[in-house]
Amino acid sequence: MATQTTIPPPILSTTSPADIASTCETFALSREEFDNLQRSAKEAKSHSYSPYSKFRVGNLIITGANVENASYPVTTCAERTALCKAVTTVHPNSISWASKTLKFKAIAVATDISPPASPCGMCRQAIREFCSVEIPIIMFDGENGYAVLRLKELLPLSFGPEALGKEDLGRRGDS
Repeated sequence: MATQTTIPPPILSTTSPADIASTCETFALSREEFDNLQRSAKEAKSHSYSPYSKFRVGNLIITGANVENASYPVTTCAERTALCKAVTTVHPNSISWASKTLKFKAIAVATDISPPASPCGMCRQAIREFCSVEIPIIMFDGENGYAVLRLKELLPLSFGPEALGKEDLGRRGDS
């Protein structure tokens, strides 16, 4: 069996207009959307409950923060908190109850560490349930850096609803 070498994504700078312009063009985001993702993801970290690991995470635009538990496996990550909130709450940017269509355009995660951290495996699978594999995952660090990968790069050979014959669940990833 051939082994695959994983190359980490380049760390881009939130202070570089060229990096931001390239990211916006590549992932069909406006500069305003990018800035809102960054600001809100960083702000969401302030709601993190992480007394054990001190690993604060936030994401947007349906905000969520990690909620730890002394029994670490019971911890709920920020990404899953935000997804559950979007799925269970009427929010104009996430769900149209008339059509039951999720409308995620991008996922942003902010941490205090550098380089930026990617969503964990469980969160990647949760994102896969509700988003296209083409959705960009923007990962902001604590030092003005960020990296961007599409979900398909973070979760290759993913298992999604279509594997169970549920190809049209009303999802719209980043279209």
